[in-house]
Amino acid sequence: MKKTFTIAFILVFLIAMPFLAPLFPEGWRALSILPPLIAIVLAFTSKNVVFSLFTGVFSGAYLIVLQDGSRLTALIRAFVLVTKEIVASLSDSWNAGIVIQTFTIGGLIALVSVMGGTRAIAEKLSKRARSAASAQIYTWMMGIFIFFDDYANLLTVGPIMRPVTDKMKVSREKLAFIIDSTAAPIADIALISTWIGYELGLIKHGYAMLGLEVNAYSVFIHTIPYRFYSLLILFFIFVSAKTRRDFGPMLKAERRAYWEGKVVADDATIVPAVDTEKLPVADGTVLKISNALVPVLTLIIGAFIALFYNGYQNIMDGNDINLITLVSSSFSFTVLRECFSASNASVALTQSAILASLVAIFMGWKQKIFSMKNAVNTWIKGAGAMVITITILILAWSLSGVIGQLGAADYLVGIIGGKIPPFLLSAIIFILGAVISFATGTSYGTMGILMPLAIPLAYAISPEPVFLYMTIGAVLTGAIFGDHCSPISDTTILSSMGAACDHIAHVNTQLMYALPVAAIGILVCFIPTSLGLPVFVSLLIGFTCIAALVLIVGKKVEIK
Repeated sequence: MKKTFTIAFILVFLIAMPFLAPLFPEGWRALSILPPLIAIVLAFTSKNVVFSLFTGVFSGAYLIVLQDGSRLTALIRAFVLVTKEIVASLSDSWNAGIVIQTFTIGGLIALVSVMGGTRAIAEKLSKRARSAASAQIYTWMMGIFIFFDDYANLLTVGPIMRPVTDKMKVSREKLAFIIDSTAAPIADIALISTWIGYELGLIKHGYAMLGLEVNAYSVFIHTIPYRFYSLLILFFIFVSAKTRRDFGPMLKAERRAYWEGKVVADDATIVPAVDTEKLPVADGTVLKISNALVPVLTLIIGAFIALFYNGYQNIMDGNDINLITLVSSSFSFTVLRECFSASNASVALTQSAILASLVAIFMGWKQKIFSMKNAVNTWIKGAGAMVITITILILAWSLSGVIGQLGAADYLVGIIGGKIPPFLLSAIIFILGAVISFATGTSYGTMGILMPLAIPLAYAISPEPVFLYMTIGAVLTGAIFGDHCSPISDTTILSSMGAACDHIAHVNTQLMYALPVAAIGILVCFIPTSLGLPVFVSLLIGFTCIAALVLIVGKKVEIK
């Protein structure tokens, strides 16, 4: 029935689309928000992410070609455009780097699993994590520990912690929520991460539009207390895990796991990033935590070194004489910051993942766990398991490209734009960022769209630095919130796969947690701070409200 409805829906849409445009005041621009909406609706109704994303891309391409030529050949030209968008998404050096990084981390996780590293950590943490609460807190802590990159976080923490949380009867939905909420929110506020170069560039450009020269990193640091959603959601995870209280769909999932022993629902569709259960530990292998710890630490430490060196090379090859003099004459936190900002994160992280894989191969070979040939075959098997992940990422990037051509984000900005009261600006910017990132599935794209608009607008209303810091914080954390909730977001997709959780189940359970946290951020933090309440007082009240939400609305999982 659902398949019939879905096919009928698509056919009606394709036939009706040319006739819908004249019904809207702005014609084709008004239809620009349809492709992401179609992808989102189909994701929930069909529960097939690949099909939903492809349909979204195709409908967007169809809209584009309808504006340029004959309707008779539109379907054919739309198909051609879809293939061009897919190729273009892989032609982007950043995306290509992410693809290689994802494959490499998949191979690394497979090696660690066969070496018994994952099982050793699971057994060790199972002894320390004697309850579902402590298992969740350890997962939360590990997510914070891998703070430098959201992709590395999602692809590492999920597969490693999955056996632990399964044993402690924590639902996969809760695991996906924890790793998703300690990926982008942490990378967004970390003083050194793969995000920081992009964010600093946006901040610097926004001030430059006003003719102002600023220390973008200093501004970045000042905005951290105003990233209300990111800070509140991290606190929410800890309180929920510690008290073992949940509500909404998550409570149902947690009680299913606890009382029925089902960490996933019977009708769940699971596409794990790396299925460690299909990678058994070699016979006779002595379980050692070091077989996981050493490769993972190599990945982390190697990432820091690679990010620094890559950025250093980029600076030295550039034309900024002052910056070249700075990094070549001394070593300081400022130099570290500038090098991280100038680095190509996708290249650096790929390098560290390859290095960690080589270390794992050598360790396993030396311990006679596998031969070099078997090690390579295991790595390839783990990398191959990431094909579905890469497919979904490519389609998500392609959809983002089509949406960009249609100007959907600009249309949304135009709808909400106009005169805004000063005390509501940051709240409205946050909501606008959330809507755009939810519809487009990209936090980076949303930041790039809103930052050049938000900084001049805030400066025109009030040139006070604090007002600008809060507005910038609203852009950054609003983009995180919308991307966090969107079923077509790459990080949301990777969270589901890293936790081996049904994707729509992850979206449904996470959305019901993210929305009240965002509401608290708006009503208790953004608006009062805009009215003059000190930011740390607002944060304290916000944390108190989060605790009250969990304790009052949440119910004990163990009590029916």
